[in-house]
Amino acid sequence: MTDIGKMIASQPDVKGGRPCIAGTGITVHRIVTWYKQGFTPEQIADEYDHLKLAQVYAALAYYHANQAEIEAELAADDVEIERLEQEQYQESKIA
Repeated sequence: MTDIGKMIASQPDVKGGRPCIAGTGITVHRIVTWYKQGFTPEQIADEYDHLKLAQVYAALAYYHANQAEIEAELAADDVEIERLEQEQYQESKIA
């Protein structure tokens, strides 16, 4: 029997401490991003040959249990991406 609680792990030295599917470098954030783009859990599992469907569902369960926290992190990522894009645009105008 699989302990679902052990399917998601966070370690400070792996992906900045973000929750990952245990034993992989796949973050819950990445799974959620695919899911929010309209991919089904089955399609996500198919994209990553080494993932089992249960692992994708565990990541989604973790997301739904911690939705506010993860949404805040995703929003912060979007702000950082925008900042970096603007910075690069400004540098390209100078060059």
